[in-house]
Amino acid sequence: MFRGMGMRRGGAPGVAPAAAPPGAPPEGPAEALGNRFRVQERLFAFGDDFYVENARGERVYWVDGKALRIRDTLLFKDMQGQERYKIQEKMVRVRETMTLYDAHGGTAARIRKALITPLRDRYSIDLPGRGGLETQGNILYHEYTIEQNRRPVATISKRWFRIRNTYGIEVVPGTIDPLLAVAMCVAIDMMQGAG
Repeated sequence: MFRGMGMRRGGAPGVAPAAAPPGAPPEGPAEALGNRFRVQERLFAFGDDFYVENARGERVYWVDGKALRIRDTLLFKDMQGQERYKIQEKMVRVRETMTLYDAHGGTAARIRKALITPLRDRYSIDLPGRGGLETQGNILYHEYTIEQNRRPVATISKRWFRIRNTYGIEVVPGTIDPLLAVAMCVAIDMMQGAG
């Protein structure tokens, strides 16, 4: 069975307080924290549901894990329960590449291990029709950036939250969909766990 990472455990959406849309313009210093998300590393169990929270502790996304007979599936949903992205993989497959699908079944991102060295791994991410991204930094310790043309679109760090096995994902406004960034980090974490 595929092991990835988990977010805060919870039930079905609809019981969480409403959060400002991730793409909303900042209204001040506190509002800027809406682009920073808290996740837990490698704790996801298929069949469980988890929430992703922003830095203020508000639930902003819901990850629905489904353990099926042939494939494991993660559904990335907004707080209205609308599926936005999906990872669906065969359980026994060793993953050097993972594909994220959009709600219509099209490819949203294809993630590949691009460089494997004794000290660090590097990943390349193809966004069809929007160019490529790549990781820079230490994936294993969750201290890295996702960059496009050498400019960060997301920063991943364990330093922002003092909760064990937790790290943050901060998305640069106006670059990529924050939920896509979360889904890409989930996929990278799962690939690291499989390696």
